[in-house]
Amino acid sequence: MLRIEIKEGENIERALKRYKRKHRNVKVMQNLREKQYFTKPSVKNRRQVQKATYIQGLRDAENI
Repeated sequence: MLRIEIKEGENIERALKRYKRKHRNVKVMQNLREKQYFTKPSVKNRRQVQKATYIQGLRDAENI
């Protein structure tokens, strides 16, 4: 469970922003979506390799 301590005199909007950031960093929604259905390990590995090659291609293009 996420807890956000609101400091005295802190704006509620700022506290809400901290909550959202913490929620995103914990990856709660991403984990829920992942666990909705089963993906084979081979498919996970293939996606991971594709993502790595894509990112490497971006980095190579940036360095050219």
